[in-house]
Amino acid sequence: MKLATKLLSAAALLAASTAASAHTGHGTGGFTSGLLHPMLGLDHLLAMAAIGFWSVRQNTTMKNATPAFVIGGMILGAVLAWGGLSLPGVETGITFSVLLAGILIATLAKLPTAVGGSLVGAFMVFHGFAHGAEMPAGAALVAYLAGFTLATLAITLAGRGLGRLMLTVDHRFSRVLGGSLAVAGACLAAA
Repeated sequence: MKLATKLLSAAALLAASTAASAHTGHGTGGFTSGLLHPMLGLDHLLAMAAIGFWSVRQNTTMKNATPAFVIGGMILGAVLAWGGLSLPGVETGITFSVLLAGILIATLAKLPTAVGGSLVGAFMVFHGFAHGAEMPAGAALVAYLAGFTLATLAITLAGRGLGRLMLTVDHRFSRVLGGSLAVAGACLAAA
């Protein structure tokens, strides 16, 4: 019970905090900048952790493939940005990913792999586009890509670890956490 209270308190604090400025560049080297970008934005942290959390309750194929969908979508989005293409509604897509991931967790939704994988990949295209578009001038592309790929994978796997832990407690805690994430997504969208 103490652990669940701590987790819910942490979720409430995250939901109540303002978004960090993850979308302004970081002025550091390629790898470090790429590594920090996903970790310095509340929207990125919540979405990636939520997707990892949600994936634990999915069928085996979806559960095992989620990290590949996450990384694949991130890289595709970054490549689109680096190719000079436009992606309308990037910030809306990012905040919507937090909102919808929260709803999926709160409802304990299970999706077929094709649907879930497409949804996760589409969410991550928006996140990857933001990362790619905000790569600092002069940063080494491959180092930056390696940094944000590693950070994204770590955040997703941390969410997955929390999801596994929450499988051992009452489903109501997962529902409350999902609801908190949905509220955080709505707050981010309104900001």
